[in-house]
Amino acid sequence: MRYKDVILQYSLEYELDPYLVFAVIWVESRFDSAATSRQGARGLMQIVPTTGSWAAEKLGIEEYDDDSLYDPDINVKIGCWYISYLKKLFSEDMNLVLAAYNGGSGNVRKWLNDSRYSRDGKTLDKIPFNETKNFVDRVWHAYERYKKLYSL
Repeated sequence: MRYKDVILQYSLEYELDPYLVFAVIWVESRFDSAATSRQGARGLMQIVPTTGSWAAEKLGIEEYDDDSLYDPDINVKIGCWYISYLKKLFSEDMNLVLAAYNGGSGNVRKWLNDSRYSRDGKTLDKIPFNETKNFVDRVWHAYERYKKLYSL
């Protein structure tokens, strides 16, 4: 498994299920540390530069620039920290966390307050962005596959 050591290190540090981190990386970049999306997201966990810069400041990462997101160690550290941040923001509901990781936390908050998408304001019954819905579904599919195939 590529990048296993760095993924396990930051999964442990930020109290995340490493299988979930592997799944996010698989869906986001297929483990290509040089990946860049049309929206400018970079690296293994496809971090957008604005999020990367904000997270790097919060984490005290010195000498950070947007190209730092291509460094697997920095990318996975920021990505895991960000998932941990979203877990706190969304009461550890991992469906909301994954939706926010892909579609933005502001959008998830809006959807939770819209009865078309959430009956109780706490969980999403429907994700209105197809890309985000597909992302969440694909991550959970990859997660189950990783749990069956690998022992960490």
